[in-house]
Amino acid sequence: MRRTNVEIKARCRDLQAARDRLAAAGARLEGTDLQTDTYFRVPQGRLKLREGNIENALIFYRRPSQAAPKRSDVLLHPVAGGASLKAALAEALGVRVVVRKRREIYRLDNLKLHVDEVEELGTFVEIEAIDADGQVGVERLTAQCGEWMDRLGVREDDLVDRSYADLLDGYSASGSDSNSGTSAT
Repeated sequence: MRRTNVEIKARCRDLQAARDRLAAAGARLEGTDLQTDTYFRVPQGRLKLREGNIENALIFYRRPSQAAPKRSDVLLHPVAGGASLKAALAEALGVRVVVRKRREIYRLDNLKLHVDEVEELGTFVEIEAIDADGQVGVERLTAQCGEWMDRLGVREDDLVDRSYADLLDGYSASGSDSNSGTSAT
């Protein structure tokens, strides 16, 4: 399925405060997912296999590396078991990096909000304003993302301009969608 997101990632010093703000705003906790994201080397965009106890999908997307709310064009394909698919992709493309995290997934309308604890990196929140059918529009998604930054108390200096994969493999954000400039949620 294709969709457009506008999203941010930010460091979070107080996960409980973020949880409390999400609950106060009526966001529903879908559950806690223990996720392993395996990123593959691709000539453009980003390709990862997500394996978790809630979400399992092969995800390809394009997104610039910037700290402000940014558009992400996503192609998501749900998968059942990922072991044989991961082996085939690793053999064909090579593995770039593996990200392991504990992710609390919250939902409210077209919003998906994450409270993340990422191995080797620390704690974060993510906001994804999602347009699954082209009816919401990037302008409204951007406004929603900004509204939720305020609600969660995200400050400009908390924003992260790159993905967890980029942070783990030492990528220096200087643009977007190149093989070395891949980013991921």
